[in-house]
Amino acid sequence: MKLWNDIEQDLLAGSTCLAESDEFAVYALENDTYALVLRHHGMPWQGVTLSGDGVFRAAELLTKASRSLYRDVASRLSPENKR
Repeated sequence: MKLWNDIEQDLLAGSTCLAESDEFAVYALENDTYALVLRHHGMPWQGVTLSGDGVFRAAELLTKASRSLYRDVASRLSPENKR
């Protein structure tokens, strides 16, 4: 795993963008390495590289965090809690 604090956009020009959503993107690099990149317009791009296995493990962790966040938000919006 490698942290990038200032990614030159040209560095990723030859890489395949596998997925993107607003300011985030996942790029396929070489040798089973992937980069999760924050492409914010007002600051230098930042990111982290992960192995293929690391992508699966990070996805599992993010899924668990998403479920927890969803349950927390849903419980606050529940009609039973608004009474």
